[in-house]
Amino acid sequence: MLAETICSAVSAAGLGIAAITAYRRRFLSAARIAAYSLLPLGLVLTGAVEWAVGTAFSLTAWVGFGLLGAAWLLFLTTRAVERRAGGTRKERKAAAAAARREAAEPAASRPSLGRSAPAADPAPSAKPKASRGDDDFSDIEAILKKHGI
Repeated sequence: MLAETICSAVSAAGLGIAAITAYRRRFLSAARIAAYSLLPLGLVLTGAVEWAVGTAFSLTAWVGFGLLGAAWLLFLTTRAVERRAGGTRKERKAAAAAARREAAEPAASRPSLGRSAPAADPAPSAKPKASRGDDDFSDIEAILKKHGI
């Protein structure tokens, strides 16, 4: 009963402040203040205040909140331990299999060629052959040097 009275008094005071603000020709601020001042009255009329007060002073509600908090802490603890240990069992198995596969065939292998094709790379030549593309690159280099890049 006391909470409802306090909410009603706050709403009445807020509406009074909104009226004074409207008298000063600040209608947008007055409308906003009126909206905020009507919220406590609306909460009283819907019964939300009675529910909140009943919940705040209920022992079973606090025990329930405690159990929810304990479950939340357990969840966070298990997540932290799981991350510290390196993930789940399936994730560790997949990581080990990927490491074995990486050791057997390096990342530079060509997967599009399949397993039957040889993975040998041709030996790099000592001198690259000159081609017509060099002229294009020299133009690009000149432009970059001109701009200081």
